[in-house]
Amino acid sequence: MQDLNAFLEPGMLVTHPDQPDWGLGQVQSNIGGKITVNFRDAGKVVLDGTRVMLMPASDV
Repeated sequence: MQDLNAFLEPGMLVTHPDQPDWGLGQVQSNIGGKITVNFRDAGKVVLDGTRVMLMPASDV
């Protein structure tokens, strides 16, 4: 499967398109397609980069 979020790096700000109530998130790590993001309103979440396309905050 393709990693849709391979471009994400620690420190980048993102949103989850299916969970807008989570608010803005900061990428903590992106290792082997597993992306850890600390969302303002949901806390730390580990996502599968092959299943979810996170949106850079600049595109929000």
